[in-house]
Amino acid sequence: MPELPEVEVTRLSFADRIQGAQIQSVHLGKPLRWPIGCVPSTLKGLTVKRVNRRGKYLLIEMDPSLLILHLGMSGSLRFEQASPNSSVTTKLHDHFVMQTNLGTLTLNDPRRFGAVVFAPTPHSHIVDKLLGRLGVEPLGEGFTPEFLYKALKTRKLSIKQALLGGQIVVGVGNIYASESLFLAGIRPTRSSAKVTKAQSVLLHKAICETLKRAIEVGGSTLQNFSNAMGESGYFQLESFVYARQGQPCRRCKTPIKQIVQGQRSTFYCPTCQK
Repeated sequence: MPELPEVEVTRLSFADRIQGAQIQSVHLGKPLRWPIGCVPSTLKGLTVKRVNRRGKYLLIEMDPSLLILHLGMSGSLRFEQASPNSSVTTKLHDHFVMQTNLGTLTLNDPRRFGAVVFAPTPHSHIVDKLLGRLGVEPLGEGFTPEFLYKALKTRKLSIKQALLGGQIVVGVGNIYASESLFLAGIRPTRSSAKVTKAQSVLLHKAICETLKRAIEVGGSTLQNFSNAMGESGYFQLESFVYARQGQPCRRCKTPIKQIVQGQRSTFYCPTCQK
């Protein structure tokens, strides 16, 4: 599943290119996770003002209306700039195709767990339903070591699952939670309520550095992820623990272990993480 770095990398790859574009047509393929919530033709003539992100959601803002996009488990966006007399060519699993005067934005999603949802205004019920309960942005000003420490104290579950939940901080998915906990020296099974203030400082730093680095190298391409220009990411080549079960730790040479937490694979070093 694309995580925050992949979603941000996707946003950066097409946001400037589509800004100011006027929507000419919208074509829907097979149904996605949720209905779009409007007749596609009502989008014709609207102008894209900007593209933002909230957690793993992309927000195509048209003032005051917006489209909320989620890539689901296997989705990816493709943006093809317009050329004279160009026509729209769809591919297998293209389920949302938005043609504009500047180019065509397409959501391709083989498993169809992704979504494109229309909201008339930023205060619409659907916006609150999808975004209202999300935690703070990990690269925003609201995410501080003190905030993290206090929030973890209120959770009665493992630190790994607390990070994945999204109510404390958004976008720290399975890959980046495992990597951040390794850098902070915290075992993923430790109770979140038992994480000390000093450990919270280390974990805060690790989360920020891990996500920033992942964005720098284009995210992680484990299966078929690519940004809107078709470019793959390379963070997986730098991972310390993720998907390295049985291989020696890059620091102490102890074999990396794999366990299952909440039906998700977790990877850690039994020596470096306490």
